[in-house]
Amino acid sequence: MDSPLNISRSLLVALGTQVLVHHQDRIPTETPVVVVSNHRSFMDAPALMVALAKPVRIACHHYMGQVPIMRDLVTQLGCFPLDAVAQRQQSFLLQGAELLRSNQLVGVFPEGATPMVNLTKPQEVGRFHRGFAHLALRAQIPGLAVLPVAIAAQEEHQVDALVPLKLLKLFDPAEPLFDHEGWHPVVLYKKLTISIGRPYWVTANSHDQYQGKQAKQVIRHLTDHCHQEISTLLQQSMLY
Repeated sequence: MDSPLNISRSLLVALGTQVLVHHQDRIPTETPVVVVSNHRSFMDAPALMVALAKPVRIACHHYMGQVPIMRDLVTQLGCFPLDAVAQRQQSFLLQGAELLRSNQLVGVFPEGATPMVNLTKPQEVGRFHRGFAHLALRAQIPGLAVLPVAIAAQEEHQVDALVPLKLLKLFDPAEPLFDHEGWHPVVLYKKLTISIGRPYWVTANSHDQYQGKQAKQVIRHLTDHCHQEISTLLQQSMLY
């Protein structure tokens, strides 16, 4: 069976997607990495792997592990679907930490599924959930890096009506995004600029702060660093 990286490369070639990568020298080597990126398309996962030239174990939305065909695709790419709401956070932290301890790259889209359903513009990035920051700090792995990556579409095609949102509700009843009328759109990238941001290195001091009264502050600092890096890189991509 082909590796997730080979599948990703083949998929982008089949779709005719051109990828230009900036700042590859910022990619950490020989250390566990949490990869954090903006998210607008199912193509983001393979695009990240191609840009980093490594397989990335990406946490994906619960429904993607329930829908036939889609479930097969995310499995072949090495993604791990999140659990249902009640067990989601604890399961994510446990799975993510286990993968990091085996020196794998773990990918997270902190915006969640919202920008995939309610499409944003290519240079916009929404609010970040902070689960990835808790993962990075709770895993207690020396030398771990959190790597922000900006995916900017220079040219794309949108399919406005792929599947009814109400149909997806059958696979993920707890997802409020699927309560609405309408269709799930799809973005197909034709030309991409992927920019690697400055890594955030989790230090022993970060772990100490996470255990104490400053836990919220260090979580916010890590989250804000990644959000700002990605936002800045997306704006710079408009100049390419």
